[in-house]
Amino acid sequence: MQMRQATSHDYDSILKLWEQSVLATHDFLKQEDLQAIKKEIPSYFPHLNVQLWYIDTAFIGFSAIQHQHVEMLFLNPHEIGKGYGKQIIQQLIQNFDVQSVDVNKDNEYAKIFYVKNGFSIIGESPMDGQGRPYPILHLQR
Repeated sequence: MQMRQATSHDYDSILKLWEQSVLATHDFLKQEDLQAIKKEIPSYFPHLNVQLWYIDTAFIGFSAIQHQHVEMLFLNPHEIGKGYGKQIIQQLIQNFDVQSVDVNKDNEYAKIFYVKNGFSIIGESPMDGQGRPYPILHLQR
């Protein structure tokens, strides 16, 4: 698996993959909230360390970190369950010393994934960072 730093030229591809992944994994999101978040996401990219992940030449996912915190980790839905997420999180731990991540409480798959990869739930917030009614779990290594 290869990674490379994202540039502003990659934002459309990243957003497309983000939406495909969220539609496959976040069935608890209301459609209007999904559309609002989709509009917000690109404004975060310039402030984050965004990596694109590839198998050969196929773009399979992206990660975004800030200050040892995983802000985003999304895979092409066709690549979920193949061990790529585990490889990515291990590389993020090794190369960037990531220590924490927040996940939607209703995203059971993500919660299990991070716990299996050495993170523990240390807290919970009743709303997401934008004040929407989606509880967030705070995890730390």
